[in-house]
Amino acid sequence: MNAVTLAKTAYNTSSRAPLRTSRGTEYDAFAKVTHQLGRARTTGFADLAAALHENRRLWTLLAADVADDGNGLPNELRARIFFLAEFTADHSRKILSEGEDVSVLVDINTAIMRGLRQSEGAS
Repeated sequence: MNAVTLAKTAYNTSSRAPLRTSRGTEYDAFAKVTHQLGRARTTGFADLAAALHENRRLWTLLAADVADDGNGLPNELRARIFFLAEFTADHSRKILSEGEDVSVLVDINTAIMRGLRQSEGAS
């Protein structure tokens, strides 16, 4: 390829990735882990444990973020997110040790995804 062809293809809209917002990135992370949780319901204990681990990692990151004084979210929302992170960790333990249903975590993540999608459309 010559320089002119490279320059033309560099600015071709089909070759550029769309700009991603932080909410879009959060949505994708929730979508990925929620899909893993849903699939793990039928694929076995090892897959379930791995999916729960990934879900807890995501929620731990969120909890750390909302606990930071520099977080710009309203305090009430930060507290709710932190509570959901604690609930997710506790319920994950119950799933692994007591056979609780993973559907609760799927429902929580799906609700968060809906909220992220709505707030993305509003901005």
